Amino acid sequence: MNKKGNIREPIQKRSIEKKEKIIEAGFELICEKGYHNTNTAEIAKAAGVSTGIVYQYFEDKHDILIEGIKSNASTVFYPMLIALEKEFKPTELKKVLRKTIEDFIKDHKLSQDAHKELMAMVHSDEAVAKIYYELEIEKTEKITESLLKNKIPNNNLHEKVHIMINLIDNLCHEIVYHKHTTMNYDTMIEITIETILKLLSI
Repeated sequence: MNKKGNIREPIQKRSIEKKEKIIEAGFELICEKGYHNTNTAEIAKAAGVSTGIVYQYFEDKHDILIEGIKSNASTVFYPMLIALEKEFKPTELKKVLRKTIEDFIKDHKLSQDAHKELMAMVHSDEAVAKIYYELEIEKTEKITESLLKNKIPNNNLHEKVHIMINLIDNLCHEIVYHKHTTMNYDTMIEITIETILKLLSI
């Protein structure tokens, strides 16, 4: 295993691409198999490099996980940023919310095991918790700015956006992971959207 002081920061384009490939391959494996079921040798093989090359850029798979979370925040963890940052009219917000939820469900890449592990790490791993906290704040700020730009009323909007984000997160995780057979998810989506519209005074 490498030492922190010996970790290389790539400068040349080829080396930068190689590091990015390791992050991409490693994160894909972790999403598919789970953090604890993935090892560095598997990541190296998936990235098409030697294990030694991996250790030139990362201390261990934990470093790869952290970089993967940062790189994939918008598409994997918070895809709602993509839809809600675009320009739209207040009257179109219902349609935007529906698309946000549908895309989140459709594009969800984390396996159930990987999701459970990462959520557990949020509570037990200081580095992962810090990343999630920073992403959550960044996400709240960006969506608030976008909604203000799109003429959504600024009445405790920052706090309302934070609640909205958690409503969508919980809804999508219910549909993707929990899959309670007694729940009508079409109805649940409708209720969530209507709740958010009332929350935002739309």
